[in-house]
Amino acid sequence: MKLPLIIFAGVLLVIGVLYATLFTDANTSNDDSSAMADFPVERIETMRKMQIHPAPLPVRDTEFFDPAGNTHLLADSNGKVRLVNFWATWCAPCREEMPALDRLQTRLGGADFAVMTIATGRNELAGIERFFNQTGVENLPILLDPDSALGELYGAIGLPLTVVLDAQGRELARVTGGAEWDSDNAVEILNEFIAMGKR
Repeated sequence: MKLPLIIFAGVLLVIGVLYATLFTDANTSNDDSSAMADFPVERIETMRKMQIHPAPLPVRDTEFFDPAGNTHLLADSNGKVRLVNFWATWCAPCREEMPALDRLQTRLGGADFAVMTIATGRNELAGIERFFNQTGVENLPILLDPDSALGELYGAIGLPLTVVLDAQGRELARVTGGAEWDSDNAVEILNEFIAMGKR
C-alpha cells in the first residue's frame, strides 16, 4: 500500500511544479509586454487605441521630401523621439486630429521631441497649405510622401496612422485612426518614451 501512496505523492509534486512553472512564465510574459513603459496602459483613458510594442521594432526608412524638394530620412532624428503622423488632405479624421497634433508640438516639441506630419499619396502643396490654414495649424512641418513609399513601409492603408519612433528610428508604438494627442494622457505616455531614451 505504501508504494501507490508514494507514486500518488510524486504525481502531485510533479503537477505542482508544472503549475508553478506555467504561472511564473505567464507572469514573466505579462511583465515583458509592459517593458516599454512603466505605467499601466489600461489607465490611459484617451489613448486606448495605442499599441505599445513589447520591444522596439526594426528601423524602416525611405526618402520623403519637403516642399523645396529636399530629401529627408527618418534616420535623421537629431536624437529626438518623433511622433510621425501619416495623413492626407482628403482624410476627414485627419482634419479633426491635426489641431491636436499642432497643440502637442507647441506643448512638447523641443530638443527631445518633435511631431512630423507627412502627407502620403497625392496631395497638392496648395491643398496642404489650405488644409493647414483652415484647421489653424501653425507649428507643424509640411512633409511629402508623394508615392506613398514611406507610408507603405509602415502599413498606412487607412489614415491617419501615427507611429512613435525612438531616437534610433525604431517604432515604439502606433495608433491607427485619430487620437487626442494633446491630452494629458498622451503627453504622459510620450514623456515616458522621452525619459526612456535618456536612461
